[in-house]
Amino acid sequence: MSARAAPAGMRFCVDAWDPSYGASADADIDLGESTANLVLDVETDADKWQPVDAPSGVTMPAAVLFVDGVRRIDARVWVDDQAGSGTVAAGLCASYSAGVICCCQGRAHLLAAERRRGLFTATPHAVDIDTWAGRYSASFTAPPPGTPLLTALSLALQVRLGDTEVTTALASRAELAGRGVPDGSDLLVVDGPLRGRTHLPRTLGYIKTHHSEYLPPDLHAMVGRLGPDQRTPVFLVGSSWDRHTWYLRLPCRPGAPWAGVVRVECSADLNANDAIDLANLSQATLCRYASAEYKDPRAPQNLYPIAGLERELRRRLGDPRLMYRALRTAAA
Repeated sequence: MSARAAPAGMRFCVDAWDPSYGASADADIDLGESTANLVLDVETDADKWQPVDAPSGVTMPAAVLFVDGVRRIDARVWVDDQAGSGTVAAGLCASYSAGVICCCQGRAHLLAAERRRGLFTATPHAVDIDTWAGRYSASFTAPPPGTPLLTALSLALQVRLGDTEVTTALASRAELAGRGVPDGSDLLVVDGPLRGRTHLPRTLGYIKTHHSEYLPPDLHAMVGRLGPDQRTPVFLVGSSWDRHTWYLRLPCRPGAPWAGVVRVECSADLNANDAIDLANLSQATLCRYASAEYKDPRAPQNLYPIAGLERELRRRLGDPRLMYRALRTAAA
């Protein structure tokens, strides 16, 4: 859709509730999760599983790229039906940003950052909203049958953010050659699951929060016995999408059984040896960036480069109060 300002034919109003408190109308946001199928003998037979020590002699990447994205609902809006039926449809006005931090040659620097704003709605005639603080590009989303509207809109926003992360990461990798980094010697770490990004080479998904118990009870209990820098053997998870994955404990002081445990994943298209090589590389690389409790309340899982990138990306989103005010003014 070409960039156009909202014409007189598209009327909309802004929900009076602060978006951080949700909408004034209830919405079901339970996304659910598929039951996963497991292949446990990718690296070791299931009956021989033991914690895997950090290997020696791993060739470190010349550059480690951390990619992350942030999103914020600036306002929930109601868009009038242009046909004059008197009906309105809910919409989300959101700001989102993706960026890449590069750690190379003993320092960290911001390599790329992209900020975008969008109107996500199920109204086909919706067009861009121009405000004095920026333009919200219209994006039409038809909710799948049985999916609550606000859930569908939130998912559409997440897809756009994921696409922005991919394009930003690809552009960043293209710049590395001019910075003295040999081609193919970098490692890309995505903050979050690798869904939709498994085609990126030399890429790891980094999951800080655990929502499911993928392993059977005896192997699940073994995760709690991992020592610092140790990991589980690699296994394959199959649900709505497939990936190789493993659990890794970052260095931290003793605490709860799963303190400092993260899950790392890579593409299911890799052969077993390549997946195991990436698992070994994750032990040698990620543990170096684990945060400390006195610096980060989400330590050690919130790696220092990711924490710094999140702060910078949120700063670039702008003041939420100003964006909300700009939307109210445009609606008036």
